[in-house]
Amino acid sequence: MSQTPQTEYSFSQKQITLGVAAIFAVYGTMAYFVQTLGIARPKIAADLNGMSLYSLAVSIPSLVSAFVTLVFGKLSDIYGRRITLLVSVILCLTGTILGAVSPNYIFLIVAGAISALGTGAMMPLTYAVVGDLFPPDKRGKWIGLLRIPTGVFSLIGPTLGGWFVDNLGWRYLYWIAVPLLVVCLLIVPVGVPSVIRQGKRKIDVLGCGLVAIASSTLIIGFSYAGTKYPWGSPQVVGLLSVSFIFWVLFLRTENHVEEPILDPLILRNRTFLTVALATLFSSFGQMGMMMYYPMFLQGVQGISTMRSGQIITPYSVLMAFVGVPVGFLLAKSRKFKWMYVAGFGILTMDMFGIILITEQTPIFVSVAIATAAGIGLGAVPTVNTMVVQNSAPKRLLGVAMGAIFFVILMGVAIAPALLGSAMNASYEKTLGRSLPQGLHRLADQETISTLGNPRVLLSQSAMDALNAKFDKGGSEMQSLFPSTVSAIRTSMHAGVRSVFQIGAVTMLIAFLIICTIPAKTTSEE
Repeated sequence: MSQTPQTEYSFSQKQITLGVAAIFAVYGTMAYFVQTLGIARPKIAADLNGMSLYSLAVSIPSLVSAFVTLVFGKLSDIYGRRITLLVSVILCLTGTILGAVSPNYIFLIVAGAISALGTGAMMPLTYAVVGDLFPPDKRGKWIGLLRIPTGVFSLIGPTLGGWFVDNLGWRYLYWIAVPLLVVCLLIVPVGVPSVIRQGKRKIDVLGCGLVAIASSTLIIGFSYAGTKYPWGSPQVVGLLSVSFIFWVLFLRTENHVEEPILDPLILRNRTFLTVALATLFSSFGQMGMMMYYPMFLQGVQGISTMRSGQIITPYSVLMAFVGVPVGFLLAKSRKFKWMYVAGFGILTMDMFGIILITEQTPIFVSVAIATAAGIGLGAVPTVNTMVVQNSAPKRLLGVAMGAIFFVILMGVAIAPALLGSAMNASYEKTLGRSLPQGLHRLADQETISTLGNPRVLLSQSAMDALNAKFDKGGSEMQSLFPSTVSAIRTSMHAGVRSVFQIGAVTMLIAFLIICTIPAKTTSEE
């Protein structure tokens, strides 16, 4: 596993084949995590009594991933993709094993954060390896082909994840990932080339510290806002103020260090900034689809996890496979703006349409919504990668990929925090006016508190426990059980609808931003 540097694009056919096999294995493993765990997330939260922390299970790991993308992107430019990718796989494997044995939801979140130390780097590093292996005129094709393993798991992942949750248990989803990661451990040292940039090897320690404080206080502030503390409370205002100050300090610091983790040259690139802003705003719509659409199907409509996985499958499959022909089109024509406009436009209309779905919405409509979202979003990852790589100097390839994934993951971290606050606020407000009259008089405080947690709609054991409490209250209280469950379902629907409304508005903003992107990419060497 020597780190002998290679010259630019001087690889033999064998080296290229092994390199492609390695990045396909890593990317496919990441696709497995996304497609199987996404559909299982509501039931996992219900099983571990973590519905109140539901958004944090995505926000905190995404925050860790966002930080890691910047750091590992820079490290890969200095020390090579091979060693950094290998370290990231080891971290992911450690977190996966801990996730499989999680005794409670907080432990699961911590395990997810450890895993995110690896997964946050793995995906951008695979794209950076493509940039190492192939010249710009061939990257589009291979970036598109890299969507194939994603497509395979997109086809079987949601249904597979749902089946395991319904029949065996969600922990098996983690254990299955272990051998996949072991394969990656074996193939990465053999296949990934060691392209090392010659020169000084300095780590921007100050920048790392500043961005860590800035991003963590931002996510914690948004997570607390409207839930634990009011938006105008000293705690929330203080956290967001600290975040703002440290973001300013971070950006100023990056202009004065020799080896910044986020090079100012990238931030001054108009194409990069346009893609980054549009991607950040679109994260709200994407997270609404990935996190809260399954919750709507399973909680509001009462569909099984496996069936909801089948409904979501067109979204995940199209999101994966649309990138393949898009990659070939990009390699041939280099015209990408129309793909952005069409993709974001379709996704915007779809998010406005999803606001209208109800408990009685037919299954075929839900499938159509998932299908349209997949078509709209399918081209975006491939186009993002090609546009960012071709607009950045070769020497900053790792930094550029780390930067765009940092923005993506910050969006994934911020969106659940804000969407979760909106969800909880709408749920509690609707529940207060939907519960049957007389319930507060008959039920004890413990039972009333239980109703504030919609996990009963996602966990049969929780539903049985609630039913038993109503039985102990006598016939009068038992008669209120059906209307109480209906009130919980109505309240969940109101909460999810507020999420979809925010997603629709932010997708519209993303669409308007992407319409301003330059038609051609330029880079400064």
